[in-house]
Amino acid sequence: MTDFSVKPTLTGELVVLRPLDEGDYDALKAAMDDPEVGRLTGSHEEITEERARQWMRTRKDQTDRLDLAIVDKASGETVGEAVLNEWDPDNESCNFRILIGPRGQGRGLGTEATRLIVGYGIEVLGLHRIELGVYSFNPRAQRTYEKAGFVVEGVRRHALRWDGEWVDAIVMSVLAPEWKPVVSGA
Repeated sequence: MTDFSVKPTLTGELVVLRPLDEGDYDALKAAMDDPEVGRLTGSHEEITEERARQWMRTRKDQTDRLDLAIVDKASGETVGEAVLNEWDPDNESCNFRILIGPRGQGRGLGTEATRLIVGYGIEVLGLHRIELGVYSFNPRAQRTYEKAGFVVEGVRRHALRWDGEWVDAIVMSVLAPEWKPVVSGA
């Protein structure tokens, strides 16, 4: 039985994923203030500090999603967030999204964080399917997702308008039967 009310701490070699809280505001704001992070996430909306802090305060109370801060073990800094959301209990599936700010990029932190939270979703929560969308102008993220076992399913054409240009979203997923071989390196 899937239980999103439990908010675990997941530890890897490079990162610790722990429950997101209001204390992560400054780190996540710095990440979202980076123009490249905004572009890669397709974020158009400005969010006020009070709204963001209120949202962060409620993450531990959510029973239909899991929001975890990504902490760089080397520095102890929060560098992003990893999220399982849009839970569909009837189909044992959910969505995955991740945000890594500039201070956490290019060192494998995103790859490890993805593997940790997806592994938790499949192995502990019992999810059958985890899906995501990645914009076509973000091949680095697509490679990260492929390393974690995600497979391209299709393309949502012209899903985002960014700087006057239409951008496709690539739909990817990983299924529970595909997960074990990826984790064991087979």
